[in-house]
Amino acid sequence: MSLRLHSTLTGVDEPVVPGPDGVIGIYACGPTVYSRIHIGNARPFVVFSVLKRYLERCGERARLVINITDVNDKIYDAAKAEGIGSTELAERCARQYIEDTDLLGLGRPDAEPKVTDTMDEIIALIADLVERNLAYPAGGDVYFRVAAFPGYGRLSGRNLLDMVPSDDGDLKDDPLDFALWKGQKEGEDAFWESPWGPGRPGWHIECSAMAERELGMRFSVHGGGIDLVFPHHENEIAQSEGAHGGDCFAHIWMHNEMLELSDSKMSKSIGNIALLADVVDRWGADTVIAYFMQSHYRSRLPFSDERLGDAEAACERIRNVLRALDRALDGAGDANDAELAKALVESRQRFHDSMDDDFGTPGAFAAIFDLVRAINQALERGRPAEGQVQEVRRELVGLLDMLGLGGLGESTPGDTPQEVLDLLEARETARADRDFARADALRDEISALGFELRDGPDGPEVYRAS
Repeated sequence: MSLRLHSTLTGVDEPVVPGPDGVIGIYACGPTVYSRIHIGNARPFVVFSVLKRYLERCGERARLVINITDVNDKIYDAAKAEGIGSTELAERCARQYIEDTDLLGLGRPDAEPKVTDTMDEIIALIADLVERNLAYPAGGDVYFRVAAFPGYGRLSGRNLLDMVPSDDGDLKDDPLDFALWKGQKEGEDAFWESPWGPGRPGWHIECSAMAERELGMRFSVHGGGIDLVFPHHENEIAQSEGAHGGDCFAHIWMHNEMLELSDSKMSKSIGNIALLADVVDRWGADTVIAYFMQSHYRSRLPFSDERLGDAEAACERIRNVLRALDRALDGAGDANDAELAKALVESRQRFHDSMDDDFGTPGAFAAIFDLVRAINQALERGRPAEGQVQEVRRELVGLLDMLGLGGLGESTPGDTPQEVLDLLEARETARADRDFARADALRDEISALGFELRDGPDGPEVYRAS
């Protein structure tokens, strides 16, 4: 496997290697389910789903785990505000999360563990840390001894002396220690029995336990948003390596950047959010995925109608060339186009080179559009042989599928009515005959049917008018 990914832990691109079982295990931190997810929450879901898809399409065995945090202070607070039980709220929001991400058409992760289903493993992991003197009980809580774990801060690059104390409680031996178990507080309706009394886990220990249960103690990639580097992922390393006495856990720590609105990250707490379901309903799943994939996962991504409009136009341009290939099968030529054959090989190579270079989806997109341009130019020269047309279409859809956009190649003839396609062909004939008045009249007819015609360097493209 030639894929390399930037690791936050080492600061360099590292080769992706399978775990001891020969599987490339990927763990990505999922949502805390106290409300419907916004478009920013969807970025890690898309990034890591497509990463797994790419690995599998390249012949690798991969397993993707994205957890669901269904016990949390935010859930207690949101449930009180609604006047319902926290378990009821979490179950409802977990269902909505699955429904909303299903809209993207990327399939489900191989495992989606919930905190409430991993309580035995969480309690056992905390007990191991207490036994190793890396954690201690205090008044019904249990805290991790940060100073007892050598190398704490190496993921985030922080020095212990510069760290701000956590607000986990006032019974700690050291202000930097963080909670592994929180004793039940008044009004908290969901709790579990433990050796330290009734309560529930701290946030960080949950992912350590779920990752170990699903992927073992040495797996390939741990992912999530860049905002999780500290303290969440820093604490995961301390907990997991501390409990097992040495270097283990994830080989690569992979972090995606945030979405932003007006120069600030998209956040539920700020209130500057757009719900994923609403965005998909307005723009469609292909446009949303293309919006994410056209930017590098480590780049901060502005959220705007302009960016989504650009992604929509990119998808429509791809649909148009696929329609053109379908039309070319009717009356295909007798010979292959040598330039198109060369472009297919080169575009395929550039696609994989880009993807293998730190999951460079923008470069992969550029390779696809190089191929789109070559197809349009070949069709302008004349219709290639039927076998070549079929091969090019199959290869193009295959590349799109690796980016989660294989649906662009499905049922393409029905996306634009045949009446519009006939008018488009008649307009091109009129232009070739230099009958520009007729061409303009046909353009108006296309517009009257609700479609916009754009003349570009690679020929005319038709879009549904917005």
